[in-house]
Amino acid sequence: MRLKLLFEEIETEVELHETPCARALFEATPFEAIGHRWGEEIYFETPVSFELDETAKEVVEEGDVGFWPQGKALCLFFGPTPISGPGEIRPASAVNIVGKIRGPLSDLKQVKDGEKVRVEKI
Repeated sequence: MRLKLLFEEIETEVELHETPCARALFEATPFEAIGHRWGEEIYFETPVSFELDETAKEVVEEGDVGFWPQGKALCLFFGPTPISGPGEIRPASAVNIVGKIRGPLSDLKQVKDGEKVRVEKI
């Protein structure tokens, strides 16, 4: 399962894992949202509601894609957030790990807070 994320200036792909939360996101596609920056994380609201599952983590890896239940949001992690400690990437709270970013992570640094994003199936 793969998604294409189309921002105003760049696009990237996400390879989804085979989990119920990732499947729910895939099935809810296509949709549009407004992207928000939080350090080197981009997050945006989805039409999906899902609780934390067995994949949930409080510290993630560079390139991870998470689902944040509290904000019904897809989160793209490409570097430290404002609450990250040295050498870690820490979301605001635990996220389900639903996939990996496929494409240059450096491209995501160009995305500005408030940009529109369209999510499509590949």
